[in-house]
Amino acid sequence: MVGLAVRTRETGAVAILQGQEKPVIHSLTGGELTLENTVSGAGFNAIDLLYASLSACLVMSARIAARKLGLVERISSYEVKVSGEKTEHEPYRITRFDVQFLFAGDLSEVERHELAETAEAMCTVSNTLKANAEVAFTVSG
Repeated sequence: MVGLAVRTRETGAVAILQGQEKPVIHSLTGGELTLENTVSGAGFNAIDLLYASLSACLVMSARIAARKLGLVERISSYEVKVSGEKTEHEPYRITRFDVQFLFAGDLSEVERHELAETAEAMCTVSNTLKANAEVAFTVSG
């Protein structure tokens, strides 16, 4: 039996804030994103990126799960919407993530739930959020 090779890629990000400019985030793989730091401006803010990470991980995991479950041929699209609830007082944090899976295709309710549960179990971001990961800081000048 041939084992599956797990492919990995370099991950990480650097955020840079210069003067009164908007923060810019650079991925270690060359991506760049300017953050929106006003209440009314269009664009991603830091909380949106947290939601985006979870939704992206879940939607990609759903496609992988569909292959694993033999459902991929019956699904035309996958969508995952993520929002949440943030505390009003310090320490600020997200207290709940609201996740909605939308699968377009010929699936029963049982299959839709199995697909969502399988995707959630595979998702690195979801698993990390539930695991209370350690955050290790270093400071330099």
